[in-house]
Amino acid sequence: MTTYVLRHGPTDYSQRYFVNGDPTEPVHLNEDGRRALAKGWNSVPLHRVMTWMASEFPRAQQTANLLMGVPGPELIIEPQLNELDYGEFEGGPFLEYAAWLDEHGAGERPPGSAESQTEGIHRMLTGVLAALQYPGPRVLVAHGLLVSVLLWHSARTPDQPMPLFFPKAPHVEPVAIPDEELPERIRTLMNDLKAGAERRAADATDGRIFRNGDGLAVATVDLASPSHSQDQKDLPYA
Repeated sequence: MTTYVLRHGPTDYSQRYFVNGDPTEPVHLNEDGRRALAKGWNSVPLHRVMTWMASEFPRAQQTANLLMGVPGPELIIEPQLNELDYGEFEGGPFLEYAAWLDEHGAGERPPGSAESQTEGIHRMLTGVLAALQYPGPRVLVAHGLLVSVLLWHSARTPDQPMPLFFPKAPHVEPVAIPDEELPERIRTLMNDLKAGAERRAADATDGRIFRNGDGLAVATVDLASPSHSQDQKDLPYA
């Protein structure tokens, strides 16, 4: 069997380059988000899916329900798949959070947040592993950071440390993980997460930051709008 992990469809927030880590905010798919669901219809064997799971966020549940169709299995809500808690950065430009992350690192919690990036990734990976208790094939509708981490793992080179920033995650394009590979992949990522935190702490003294090869950031929102100035181009973007 296979677990398909995908990012929800686009929203006005993501297209305006704002972050939303609070599931009580009514952020839903926009028209582009609904059109993007065609990717899921073409890349997942929807008629064979036995388990549908989504985070607590409206956009994730909306994506799952629209892909599932009617009638379909009961949608399982899994809080461990939630987006990162951005704390005081909630609802603001991603660049502001990225600049803070660049300065403080993945192991520190943003002001007003209940988790650091490291803690958030650990939580999300735990949620993916827990999905194995449900019958497959499974579709898990989550958020950009989780999908970005999975994509990074697939493309990593041997002994490459986990970076602070990850490549952009596309919307509604699933990462397919066979059941026999999933536990080992999650275990490896958990080890990478711990080792990455230790490596960044050790290198903090000389100011080194582990970015991905292009200097890109966590993929929690879409590309910055053209209105962002060129002098910000070196900042992380999703």
